[in-house]
Amino acid sequence: MSTADSLNPITEPSNTFAQRLDAVRARIDRACAAAGRDAAEVTLLPVSKTFDADVIREAVGLGLNRFGENRLQEIAQKAPLLEDCNIQWVVIGHVQTNKAKEVAKYATELQSLDRLALAQALDQRLKAAGRTLDVLVQLKTSPEESKFGLDPAELIGFLETLSGFETLRVKGLMTMAILSDDQTAVRACFKKLRHCRDEAARLDIKGISLERLSMGMSGDLELGIAEGSTEVRVGSALFGKR
Repeated sequence: MSTADSLNPITEPSNTFAQRLDAVRARIDRACAAAGRDAAEVTLLPVSKTFDADVIREAVGLGLNRFGENRLQEIAQKAPLLEDCNIQWVVIGHVQTNKAKEVAKYATELQSLDRLALAQALDQRLKAAGRTLDVLVQLKTSPEESKFGLDPAELIGFLETLSGFETLRVKGLMTMAILSDDQTAVRACFKKLRHCRDEAARLDIKGISLERLSMGMSGDLELGIAEGSTEVRVGSALFGKR
């Protein structure tokens, strides 16, 4: 368990979804107050991976309509069962280039764009579908080998290249912090993302928006908000332990 988890225990799964949702929103409000920020600046993205369509439908009944998923296969299974819910599917997991067709078919947003080959594959599929896609560029701010993301040193050049893709609408950056009990190490990952955003934003690259910072999850959302997150991706604190 990380330090953030011990300070902010994940709500027990025996509680109702509505209670867990209220608890997460209260955490966001407290974190924003502590950081001197307006809670309206921070969006909650429920991460529904591994949970079935009935659970998501319950969440929709509480006013949620935007859900994060790691795997395209799961979205493909759930989407037909929830067609009446007008859900916006957000892909947050690592995407193989050969899955670009599925992203173009199902996703309203991709938060894990991390390489040119994927951008090119998406551009081709999106042009064929006659649509555009909001994307966040994922940076690797953690030293863990298991984490994906673009090397921060390559961000400027990557954004300049992305500005030439009319189908990809860059809206900001995303990262996953190191899994650690050391809050300083976790915050360093978030600080790195914010620094990279600030440096890139000064260049005002044509067609590139960097207003959004997606960082912070169930165990470290307070630290993400303290470092400027505009969106927290919350799974287990909302849906219960997987």
